[in-house]
Amino acid sequence: MLDEIREQPAVLERTRKLEWPALERLRRHFARRKFSVVILVARGTSDNAAQFGRYLVELTTGRVASLAAPSVHTLYRARLNLSNALVVGISQSGETTDVNRVIGSCRRQRAFTVAITNFDRSTLARTADEVLLTHARAERSVAATKTYTSQLLLLYGVARALGAPIRTADLERLPELAADALRLEPSVPRLAGRYADMRRCVVVGRGLNYANAFELGLKLMETCYIVAERFSSADFLHGPVAIVEPKFPVFVFVAPGVTQPSLLDLVAQLKKRKADVQVICGSGCQPRGVRALVIPRRIPDLWTPIPYIIPGQLLAAHLAEAKGLNPDAPRFLKKVTRTL
Repeated sequence: MLDEIREQPAVLERTRKLEWPALERLRRHFARRKFSVVILVARGTSDNAAQFGRYLVELTTGRVASLAAPSVHTLYRARLNLSNALVVGISQSGETTDVNRVIGSCRRQRAFTVAITNFDRSTLARTADEVLLTHARAERSVAATKTYTSQLLLLYGVARALGAPIRTADLERLPELAADALRLEPSVPRLAGRYADMRRCVVVGRGLNYANAFELGLKLMETCYIVAERFSSADFLHGPVAIVEPKFPVFVFVAPGVTQPSLLDLVAQLKKRKADVQVICGSGCQPRGVRALVIPRRIPDLWTPIPYIIPGQLLAAHLAEAKGLNPDAPRFLKKVTRTL
């Protein structure tokens, strides 16, 4: 898992370069065919990437975006009017049964379908109209890391193809931002040791980093066997905040921009309750008097999700080791999970 976390700058660069022609082809196609809605379908870590894609598409293109409910297609077999829909299926392996069936169902119902996967010969790649590859190469750890961030990169590309004001130069910087985040690793083992006895926690994000709250929580659950609840800062204050007591661990993604004031207000409230608060942020966003993993660069909100998740991935991997667990082979799990 640690090796694959460290590969991410190279994976992002390789994915951007090799998939640029496909993304340009999509941009030309999307200019001719106007979609009124974008639907994303995925499971597990890929579903967290889809959550990011939902925010990204709505914020940058003005189109309505939603996450598919696979059982609507696989169990209820509903008929939907998808003639003006773009449907994006996301799967590391391309062999997630329900994702593949949803893509097939949507294509039969006249949607245009795009696959984001790591394997060009997978069922998902064969089912969709177009394919975008993550070029992460084989992921040996059960816990996905490099495929998650490369999926995020390709979702930036999909948004750009839909007309989002995303510059080529901005996409070119993402591998460098990932490398900056990796420079925090020397400080992570000590932090992991602090949380070696942790059994439960809350992870909070908002906006573009809401997906990262879900992804870090998932990593803590699957590699460290911690009960990790995931919330937006707004939802957390609508009741769940009552569980916080002194020394209760709360991990908060704090990004610049419109979400920052509410997140800083939440951190201040947690400090008053004497919670154990750990922030992940970029330079200039660190709340006073709170421990933080600070990426040594000021990063605009739009570009925070990839670099911000990397310290969380490092924490999960080192924390598993501090607990005497093997993060590469969590109990009861395997790389490909098939559900309907």
